Amino acid sequence: MLGEEAAHKLEHRIERRIMSSGLRERKTLETFDWAFQPGLDKSLVLELARLDFVRRHDDLVVTGKSGTGKSHVLQAIALRACQQQMTVRYARCVDLLDDLYAGLADGTYPKRLRRWAAADLLVIDDVGLGQVKKREDEPTAAHTLFNLVDRRHARAATAVSSNIKLSAWGKYLGDTTLAAAILDRLAMHAVRIDIDGPSYRQLVATERAKQRGATLPDDSPQP
Repeated sequence: MLGEEAAHKLEHRIERRIMSSGLRERKTLETFDWAFQPGLDKSLVLELARLDFVRRHDDLVVTGKSGTGKSHVLQAIALRACQQQMTVRYARCVDLLDDLYAGLADGTYPKRLRRWAAADLLVIDDVGLGQVKKREDEPTAAHTLFNLVDRRHARAATAVSSNIKLSAWGKYLGDTTLAAAILDRLAMHAVRIDIDGPSYRQLVATERAKQRGATLPDDSPQP
């Protein structure tokens, strides 16, 4: 009975960590279609899922086009971290920036920044996807993100996915110099993964269209 009670408490703690992490979906590596992305190093991803890089306070940078599985990999690693009772925060880049900007508006910026910075593993997903709001009277997105990354540098692990080339971060975040500083800190102790493959979402859309007897607009005409 004591064993069952301890197991129930542990399950409750893990569930609470998952709920507070910000994870929108509970992706797992067991459901990842490795055959669809043969160029992705499965052994490396499984090694990362052991979370030693988090314990070493290393970073992870995953690049690739939309639909190639970047978010799936990061969310699965984040879920593993929750199950290992680590503190995890997950957010899309635009949502994280919106949260910090809201702190500037209502005076809670220091508190919000500390909370994002305190996680054992911070996942910043989809850099380059979505519009970063331009605020003339406030710091640039690059400045806001730099403050967070610099505070975590060599102290806690940060995992980032990018839908655009790293060289395009300056334009996207509004400051080339600070974007370079962000990447410099991330790259110093980072594991780099580039998923150079097709879009899984495009595959699913194509298969669904075929089932309906339809053709996607960008499909090549059949002979």
